Amino acid sequence: MARNKQLGRKLRLAKALKQNRRPPIWVIAKTKGLFRTHPKLRHWRRTRLKV
Repeated sequence: MARNKQLGRKLRLAKALKQNRRPPIWVIAKTKGLFRTHPKLRHWRRTRLKV
């Protein structure tokens, strides 16, 4: 990847980084284990981003 990134691309990558987290413990507890994993979890090597 380029060392100097455009601002728009950098912001989109930051958003994708923040989205790629598991749900908080309180969400799992509140839904009684119904949402244990996030359906849109992405692995950096398996799935490529369109940014």
